Amino acid sequence: MIVLGLTGSIGMGKSTTAQIFREAGCPVFDADAAVHDLYSKGGEAVALIRAVFPDAIKNDAIDRKVLGAHMRKDPLNLKVLESFIHPMVGKKRQAFFDQAISDNADIVVMDVPLLFETGGDSYVDKIIVVTAPASVQRERVLARPGMTEALFQALLARQMPDAEKRKRADFLIFSDKGLDAARKQVQDILDKLRA
Repeated sequence: MIVLGLTGSIGMGKSTTAQIFREAGCPVFDADAAVHDLYSKGGEAVALIRAVFPDAIKNDAIDRKVLGAHMRKDPLNLKVLESFIHPMVGKKRQAFFDQAISDNADIVVMDVPLLFETGGDSYVDKIIVVTAPASVQRERVLARPGMTEALFQALLARQMPDAEKRKRADFLIFSDKGLDAARKQVQDILDKLRA
């Protein structure tokens, strides 16, 4: 089984590309969705976060805005949070792999926004970086509800620069050429890996 790491900076089209891989028959592990599940009502992380940041719990789920404010207030809070969230995500990832093996999947995709930043690149066979010109990225991100220039810059500051990600990639997908072009790029990668 070939494990692909799919990453890309904010607004580059990574989520859309992950969906194209799903449509092509590849199981996709979405790290953000795993965290969302942990934070949702009844999620595994709710009790732990309640113990540390009780004001971040609303209706038995984690309010990401309140939690995010705690993370920005003290960077140490983020380290503490990651120290127990990462192992929980790891359990979900292992369950995903177990299922993929059971299903005889030949290629699986790990959709991880901070693949390089968290060291996840050492656990995959090949790396795909989704990229687009900075002007396209900026336009996409600033069109999101609630997004500001300051928040965009803060998010970018936490991520490895796009140029560095591209240098480390085995494959690039250019997301500014439209969906049909992206589908062709995905299929070309799959064909090459299966050859």
